[in-house]
Amino acid sequence: MTDYDSIWHLQDEMRTIVNAVLGETIWNLSYNEQRRAIELELSLHLEEESASNLCSQFPTTVDYDGEGTHGSKFVAFL
Repeated sequence: MTDYDSIWHLQDEMRTIVNAVLGETIWNLSYNEQRRAIELELSLHLEEESASNLCSQFPTTVDYDGEGTHGSKFVAFL
């Protein structure tokens, strides 16, 4: 069973961190039920070092997931 309260809480934490570190640059932040993961895509493309620094700010393990059409993508598996 999916714990949506935990998912929403983690999404809020992720949004707060991105806004604090990069400003309002979130293109998409959503839960992917098939992957059982929260997916984050920014509206800008980050260099490798900046992407790594952002990943280290989150309260859970977040991995760089490549480049999307709008910007850098990240994923937090639950």
